[in-house]
Amino acid sequence: MRKFLVVLDDSRECLNAMRFAAMRAANTGAGVQILSVIPPEEFNHWIGIGDLMREEARERIEAHYEVFAKWMRDRHAITPELVIREGEAVEQILQQVNEDPEVGVLVLGAASDKKGPGPIVSHMMKSSGTLPIPLTIVPGSMSKERLEAIT
Repeated sequence: MRKFLVVLDDSRECLNAMRFAAMRAANTGAGVQILSVIPPEEFNHWIGIGDLMREEARERIEAHYEVFAKWMRDRHAITPELVIREGEAVEQILQQVNEDPEVGVLVLGAASDKKGPGPIVSHMMKSSGTLPIPLTIVPGSMSKERLEAIT
């Protein structure tokens, strides 16, 4: 089965990327894989504190994921898969794409503010010609109705 890989983070544009991935998956018989990356700087503490912070980060991610997972199950009959990785976001996204042969499309949300689309989108756009899969960038300002119309 082909999967749409979407990145879960705290950005507003993440919501549109989730919507797009779920709707495309439902319309094409594919699956959704949700990837969340815990940055390494969160654990540069003593071992015991770093382990506790790592566990707290995982709990926050799982709670955030469950909101999207429930919506995908209820609205689109999609049960997404959660993958949590640790490290630099771009590196971990690329590793996930390369390690899971079922991932067929990477879906990212682009910020709509004046600072640009965001660091992950900016980096992936620069290397999009060498990615092993297609990259879909969903504008963060796109309406839910417009997303439904194009998926």
